[in-house]
Amino acid sequence: MKLLDSLVTVGTEKPKYELADIIRQFGKAYRARYYVTPKQRKAMDDIVACRTAALGGYVERCDACGKLRISYCSCKNRDCPKCGAWEKARWLAEFETKILPIPYFHVVFTTDHHINELARVFPRQIYNLLFRTAAKILKAYARKYLGGEIGFTMVLHTWGQTLEQHIHLHCIVTGGALQQTKDGPHWKPCRKNFLFPVKPLSRDFRDEFCKGLKQLYHAGTAMATDKDLAGLKDVDIHRLVTQLRSKRWEVFIKSAPDDPRILCEYLGRYTQRSAISNYRIVGFADGKVSFTYYDNRDGGTKKVMTLDAIEFIRRFLQHVLPSGFHRVRHYGLHHSCKRGALALIRGQLGLTPELPAARELELHDWIESITGKDPRVCPFCSKGLMRPYAEFGPVSPLKRKVIFWLGIPTRGQVMG
Repeated sequence: MKLLDSLVTVGTEKPKYELADIIRQFGKAYRARYYVTPKQRKAMDDIVACRTAALGGYVERCDACGKLRISYCSCKNRDCPKCGAWEKARWLAEFETKILPIPYFHVVFTTDHHINELARVFPRQIYNLLFRTAAKILKAYARKYLGGEIGFTMVLHTWGQTLEQHIHLHCIVTGGALQQTKDGPHWKPCRKNFLFPVKPLSRDFRDEFCKGLKQLYHAGTAMATDKDLAGLKDVDIHRLVTQLRSKRWEVFIKSAPDDPRILCEYLGRYTQRSAISNYRIVGFADGKVSFTYYDNRDGGTKKVMTLDAIEFIRRFLQHVLPSGFHRVRHYGLHHSCKRGALALIRGQLGLTPELPAARELELHDWIESITGKDPRVCPFCSKGLMRPYAEFGPVSPLKRKVIFWLGIPTRGQVMG
């Protein structure tokens, strides 16, 4: 499987510039200017080493012409723009087993920009508060308007098109709830194209988040202080909450397409995805990085932004989540302990109660479905198949440090 994983990008057009090139050239200068957390440092190291000799690799040989192809191993860091596509496909295959043949809704909870600075300093606490608040409000509205329990999955998204902080949650929510009646559990669908009223949902979400923020503040300034929250004592919490509550927070609700798998595919983009892909980087010279973005304030027009390389790295690294943090979370009927409830609902909808098995994915076939080419076919003679021939391990940690600063090829090599 390691060999197959290293072939995910075989047959695809390579981007001209890569994030690894920028970090390799300006990573040391960035570390000299800014504090780097252990998780950010690991992300930088992994991105630079990904699919290079630093991580080892495999040699394949064509069984017809005998030519060799070297494939380097991937780092599998979730912040690496070269990794995650295969993991996303497998996540989708597993998640689709929970999807019912019912309407679903796409709900987005967005925080006010005044919370961004706190999120940079206390990311784990602020992001956990966001998840708890949104989940609590959705569950409360489900009981109020549908009289039962809904299922929903949340995916945290922290960046905007220009890599600045834009903290929000994407949610896929069942268009109905499982009610507990005197005759037993019963599935109740919601009204057509209506889940919950948006304005009160937005207001209650904002107020509940502010309430939770005050609780975090008092926990961080109490006698038995939480060391992770100790810095909150310097925050003017009353002024901040006043600013937050003076505005209407953006909450978006939209009916999903007829096929809910389309929405699942959309959410899947954020489960295993870094803040920017290498294909968006269109220029890198003289200490400047240019990348494409879509300006939503100008009708979604595609534009190019140029930043100093150090600022570009800073914007990217602020989206590296804390170690062990779960970006995707399942609640209600989507939780793993609710498989029995999903089976019951399937029975009431006229389906077989058993949840369908996850689609079995074969990596070679999946790559071919994306690239249109079988990665096993020899790229030289187009007749034979590339067979495993040899493998080599990663270089030593000391040599990896040398590689980081001196640079090595970041693309697979071929040998005659």
